[in-house]
Amino acid sequence: MIDAAQQVDSVAEVIVVSDGSSDKTAAVSTSHGAKVVELPSNQGKSAAMRAGLEAASQEIVLFLDADLVGLRPEHIRKLLEPIFDGRADVAIGIMRQGRAFTDLAQAVMPFLSGLRAGKVEVFQPLRELDEDAGWGAEVALTLWARENNRVVEEVRIYGVTQRIKEEKIGFAKGFRSRLRMYWDILRAVPRSERVRR
Repeated sequence: MIDAAQQVDSVAEVIVVSDGSSDKTAAVSTSHGAKVVELPSNQGKSAAMRAGLEAASQEIVLFLDADLVGLRPEHIRKLLEPIFDGRADVAIGIMRQGRAFTDLAQAVMPFLSGLRAGKVEVFQPLRELDEDAGWGAEVALTLWARENNRVVEEVRIYGVTQRIKEEKIGFAKGFRSRLRMYWDILRAVPRSERVRR
């Protein structure tokens, strides 16, 4: 994924947030030329996104999930296009024709997509979310954008999928992690109410 992003001329910097990882995420990312932000312990997706946002130096920010499969430079260009063209304030990538599971999940809940681009200001709600917001970040960001009259464009990204939790950490742990994710998502709506106020 780092290599794909680096092949896009409009991408000025690639930032990888290592959320308390015990694997070689930081070392491998550094060796590929990415700027690495290391969190001392696992703090969850919202905290990782916030850390990445705070480390960014550009006016336009692109978020990509770490577990994407099949991502190519043209996908990144397509996701950034509505922002650079001024058509939208937020672009959300919707995976299609990757594999059945992720295609279905994206069709049912497109607002959960971890592929999104926009100017820094549309990601400011990340700074105001509670520390334990977890996977609710995307829901809160989407609600904030729509309720603050920002133009949101869904961009079809073909041939991309992602590894599901059960594949990454085993069925039992993955299933528990999935339940926690859904709980974070359900809590995100009242959290977004607090952010707006």
